[in-house]
Amino acid sequence: MASMLEGCTPWPQAFVDRYWAAGHWGGSTLDNLLRGWALQYGPRTALVHGGTRLTYANLNRRVDRMAAGFRLRGLRPGMRVVVQLPNVPEFVVSTFALMRAGVVPVLCPVPYSGVPELVRVTQAVGYVGPAEYKGFDHTAMAADTAARWPFLRRVFTYEPPGTESPYGGLTTDPSNCQYAPLGSIDAAPEPALPPDAGQVAFLLVGDADGTDGGPVLVPRTHNDFAYQARAAAELVSLTEEDVYLAALPAASVFTLGCPGIVGTLTAGGTVVLAGGTDPAACLPLVERERVTVTSLPPEAAAAWLDALPAARADVSSLRLVQTGGTPLSRAAAERLACGLGARPQQVFAPAEGPVVLTRPADPDATVYGTQGRPLSPDDEIRLVGADGRTVPDGEPGELLARGPYTPRGRYRPAGDEARRFTPDGFLRTGVLARRTADGDLVVTGRAGDSPAG
Repeated sequence: MASMLEGCTPWPQAFVDRYWAAGHWGGSTLDNLLRGWALQYGPRTALVHGGTRLTYANLNRRVDRMAAGFRLRGLRPGMRVVVQLPNVPEFVVSTFALMRAGVVPVLCPVPYSGVPELVRVTQAVGYVGPAEYKGFDHTAMAADTAARWPFLRRVFTYEPPGTESPYGGLTTDPSNCQYAPLGSIDAAPEPALPPDAGQVAFLLVGDADGTDGGPVLVPRTHNDFAYQARAAAELVSLTEEDVYLAALPAASVFTLGCPGIVGTLTAGGTVVLAGGTDPAACLPLVERERVTVTSLPPEAAAAWLDALPAARADVSSLRLVQTGGTPLSRAAAERLACGLGARPQQVFAPAEGPVVLTRPADPDATVYGTQGRPLSPDDEIRLVGADGRTVPDGEPGELLARGPYTPRGRYRPAGDEARRFTPDGFLRTGVLARRTADGDLVVTGRAGDSPAG
């Protein structure tokens, strides 16, 4: 097996053996899992965006051809490519295609302004992004970045369907950076690369608090993320009949894998991609596509409830509304359950883990007043005081975690970032929480900029 991507910390072998023995890690890359989903669910609808509907078979075919197109453009295994796309089918297709080509996508939301630093830190050779989005010229930003960093030499521009790209074919700027429409990246499929599920599948942008201000990048392996998404899908009983509305940025861990996009595809369900949480756009989508599950911040859930009477949308298909970002108050949870007729689920999910969430069958007091319990039976949680000692139940302490989907280090950590992990591999989350008598966690705030202990 190849060593992990340079700049990343592997799990110690004893933990690798433990997670394999427990059946958490399955040994398939995410892009190879897609091949299996295409065989299992072929004619079913995988992705919906506006008038576009992609079946599992078509999604896999497009991924295959785009992966070959990326290789034709000189992308090689281990290279990094920044992906900054809105919630469109091309986000899913290009991310899986890069993984299938052995390339490591660096996933960041469209509003993220630190792309030049991401390129610098990762030495990204490519950028996939919109030519222009909401008044911002992403192509000009990419050109400026390419002029500063000589390793960025390929820019793939996304244009909405029906929009003529200014890059009708391959063009090159004075710094020798090549530009091409993302839609032109297409070639005859090639033989599959040897799979290495222990390798980094992609990098996520994490929380930059307590660092020198540079980007925090979280490496997620195929094994660990596939397990997280599958376990989350099983926890909420996702099936082929479920329809997940992705309204928050697809590049976030919440939308991507809690269970999110990847978990829904694992179960054979349908992912509906929306451009934001605006109730004027989302409520009609819920009615039209019969959405069953979605993820929202509490303020967006409140906006949906406020807009519902005037919208007159039928949202009776909703069975589960996940909330995250900030804790949901009891009053807000009760209002959500009553107003939308769906079970609320509180989710705490930083980019690097752990995932803590309530269960649909939990008592109301748990769902309305806590963030629940860790996703995996092999998640190890500690709550410690400033002295590094475990605090008693009921008292707040910094949340420390390690487990089968919580990485052992950040990508190329700088400054104090390395201290975010204890010598025995626990992540210092920087979040304060307390444990209830029933074993549930309640997030109470931030532990401060400096790591505890």
